[in-house]
Amino acid sequence: MIRITALIGISAISFSAIFVRLADVAPATAGLFRAAYALPVLFILNRIAGDKRSRRLRLTAIISGFFLAADVALWHTSIGLVGAGLATVVTNTQVLWVGIAAWIIFRERPSGTAFVVVPFVLAGVALIGGAGADNAYGDNPALGAVLALGAGLFYSGFLLLFRTANAEQGPTSGPLLDVTIGITVAFTFGGWLDPGFSVIPEWPSHGWLIALALLVHTGGWLLIARALPRLPALETSVMLLLQPAATIVWAGIIFSERLSSTQWLGVVMVLVGILAAATRGTVRRAEAGTPQDP
Repeated sequence: MIRITALIGISAISFSAIFVRLADVAPATAGLFRAAYALPVLFILNRIAGDKRSRRLRLTAIISGFFLAADVALWHTSIGLVGAGLATVVTNTQVLWVGIAAWIIFRERPSGTAFVVVPFVLAGVALIGGAGADNAYGDNPALGAVLALGAGLFYSGFLLLFRTANAEQGPTSGPLLDVTIGITVAFTFGGWLDPGFSVIPEWPSHGWLIALALLVHTGGWLLIARALPRLPALETSVMLLLQPAATIVWAGIIFSERLSSTQWLGVVMVLVGILAAATRGTVRRAEAGTPQDP
């Protein structure tokens, strides 16, 4: 049942970029309402669960939501430039940046894998961006790939803070609620920087945003948070790669996103690099008394 739970959750989040594109609203609008529509549900679930985490950890989780908001803003923008599938693939490079951040912040030594995988994945991102090819999919694939790469960087910052915020055991709805509060605050005050930002619901756009909030942001991530920590690391890494792979399939079926051969090669390179980084690690195992490899 744990594996089935994980697969259902991953299948749900694989529709995230699809719902964003179907909503066809400004990136900041999608970011705000994917969080705002999820807040009441998460609040009720957390009250039922009886969350007793400390204020310090709750504040850390809220701050991590600011990083996730930046990730979401860049990612949503990249979807319109390079397509739902490719934007999702590139954003998932966060596994590399978490390791590099651990190297810089925690002084953990980079592994031999890092020196091979990082340039390999970046070369794959360049191919996804078109690398000068005239037949690359997307309105501006190069800029879309760069923004999605930036989204991955902010996502790694979110993961590092979120790991700290989960130092105490508690209901999975609690940390997700705090992160969602952070996202809502960030887009409420910063969303106006997006020229197309609007808080006036328009249909059917907001129907897709409700689906994004409830099926993906709430349902999908609660299932994943419950299931993946109980699975072996290798199995977890392979399962998480199903998200970008599935998104490419859905995008091809729903939006007829047809990638060039160069971009397909880039997708393969990025996914292989992510899997290698996730299974072998990008930093050496820490010495006793130092933070562990994320």
